[in-house]
Amino acid sequence: MLTVITRLQLKDGAEQELDTAMRDRMSAVEGRDGWVGGQLLKPVDDERARVIVGTWESRSHWEDWHGEEAFRETRERLEGLQTGPAEVTWHEAVLDRRGG
Repeated sequence: MLTVITRLQLKDGAEQELDTAMRDRMSAVEGRDGWVGGQLLKPVDDERARVIVGTWESRSHWEDWHGEEAFRETRERLEGLQTGPAEVTWHEAVLDRRGG
């Protein structure tokens, strides 16, 4: 299991538009092969930052998702909302515990 973390800094006033597009993206990916779960986070000390956390069974599942129309559509909506390039890091799960 792998988790990809994407950090974004948004242009002033783009917060709601990005949040809506990411809500749509996460709804579209639900039930997709290899998708485990995800979160959109807003740091408590930076209103214009967002952190996207996506957990996948494999990186190839994530790459396949990037080729889907639903992903490409939200990518188009998100273009121009950031102040610069996103920072993307990959993490392998050493331990994964969740409440139930």
